[in-house]
Amino acid sequence: MGKRHQARELALSFLYELEFHPMGVCEDRLQAFWGGHPVKPEVRSFAEELMRGTIANRTSIDAFLSPLIEHWILSRLALVDLCILRLATYELLFHPHTPSKVAIDEAIELAKSFSGEDSGAFVNGVLDKIRTLAKDRSAAPLA
Repeated sequence: MGKRHQARELALSFLYELEFHPMGVCEDRLQAFWGGHPVKPEVRSFAEELMRGTIANRTSIDAFLSPLIEHWILSRLALVDLCILRLATYELLFHPHTPSKVAIDEAIELAKSFSGEDSGAFVNGVLDKIRTLAKDRSAAPLA
C-alpha cells in the first residue's frame, strides 16, 4: 500500500469517527487518534492535510454534493460513503495537487474496501459528475 493511499485510509477513519463526536476537531481528539495509529511523518502530514481540509470545507462540500446525489439526501447515505465522498470532493475541488483521476480512483478503492458491494460504482458516478463540473468551473472566464 502506498503512503498516500494509507493517508487517505487514515483520513477516512478519522472523518468517520468524527461523525460520532459532532463537537468537531479538537487537538486532543487528533492526538488520541494518532496515538492509536503510529505512521511515518509524511503519511501523517498528508492525512492531516486531508482531514483538516475536508472538515474546514464541509459546508461547501455538502452544498456541492447534495444536488448531485440523485434520489438521495446526504443524511440518508451510508455514513462511510458520505465520508468517502466528502474526502474525495475535497481533493477534487480544493486540493489542486491531486489529479482528479487519482482522487476518484482512490475513492473507489476506499468504497470497495470499506463499504457495500455497489458503493464503488455509486462513488464513481457522483465523483465523475463533480470532476466534470469542477473542470467546467475552472475553464469558465472570471467575471
